[in-house]
Amino acid sequence: MAEVGMTTTIPVEVILAAGQTPVDLNNIFITDPDPEALVRQAERAGYPRNTCGWIKGIYATALRMGIERVVAVTQGDCAQTHALMETLQAAGVEIIPFAYPYDRDPVLLEQQLRRFMEHFGVEWAECEEVRQQLEPTRRLIAKIDELTWQEVKVTGTENHYWQVCCSDFNRDVTTFHTQAEQFYQQARKRPAKEPALRLGYMGVPPIISNLYEFIESLGGQVLYNEVQRQFTMIEGLEDDLLGQYRRYTYPYDVFGRIEDVSRQIVRRSLDGVIHYTQTFCFREIEDMIIKQRLNCPVLTIQGERPGPLDARNKLRIEAFIETLYLRSSK
Repeated sequence: MAEVGMTTTIPVEVILAAGQTPVDLNNIFITDPDPEALVRQAERAGYPRNTCGWIKGIYATALRMGIERVVAVTQGDCAQTHALMETLQAAGVEIIPFAYPYDRDPVLLEQQLRRFMEHFGVEWAECEEVRQQLEPTRRLIAKIDELTWQEVKVTGTENHYWQVCCSDFNRDVTTFHTQAEQFYQQARKRPAKEPALRLGYMGVPPIISNLYEFIESLGGQVLYNEVQRQFTMIEGLEDDLLGQYRRYTYPYDVFGRIEDVSRQIVRRSLDGVIHYTQTFCFREIEDMIIKQRLNCPVLTIQGERPGPLDARNKLRIEAFIETLYLRSSK
């Protein structure tokens, strides 16, 4: 089946209904044996130093894989996507645009969905059928999430992995479901734990490789991954295709995301939240609103290039966790 690249989560049901294979270029990039080499490749091609590391990684990954078509989200994702589209197009890649309306307008979103379907030659009913076929897999990942925060049998890294893979289901839905089921059955047999600190993670998936492991080494446990959980679409499974993608919070305003995170802070009894921002990303500006609106201690950390935590971020995380320990002991 033909592979279709993705720059972020899009209505994957459309691509699957067309009998083609979605490929989340972010996941391919960050799991490469040497993702830093992909960033350097983009810089050698002319990408500026002060460009998002994810954008550079997507560009180099698409070219290395020989991807012929890429769906690029022109509204509701990275502000640098337009330039990414142009550089890929200049390299001979066909660009398929998709946009999430800022205000979740149902008429505009339906127009985008129908235009997207028309491009791939599929009907709404076909996509809805695929959506229903994906529901058991999405619910299975939700059960893994429950094991994470209810019994702490799943680590923050594992929770991140299974949720983030719901963007393209690792390019094979059947195999992904089987592997997830095997993991779930194994994880549910683990002994339950009670971490010293219950933490949440907010923001795009980290470009940092050892964030969760470092937090756990200090006695904390990430029991909630905001954007990754949104990739599972678990909040919209009772709706139709339009409703599902209206409930998906990431591409819309930050206030909807804050409401979603606030509910999860209470539900999961979180002691604090780590807000990750990508260097050179416009979402760094939203951090000021997040800190104003979240009724919870928030630490903001930045990542620029793929690799382990640097000394500065380690010190800041250590200080944050120490503060939370003192807060909880009062």
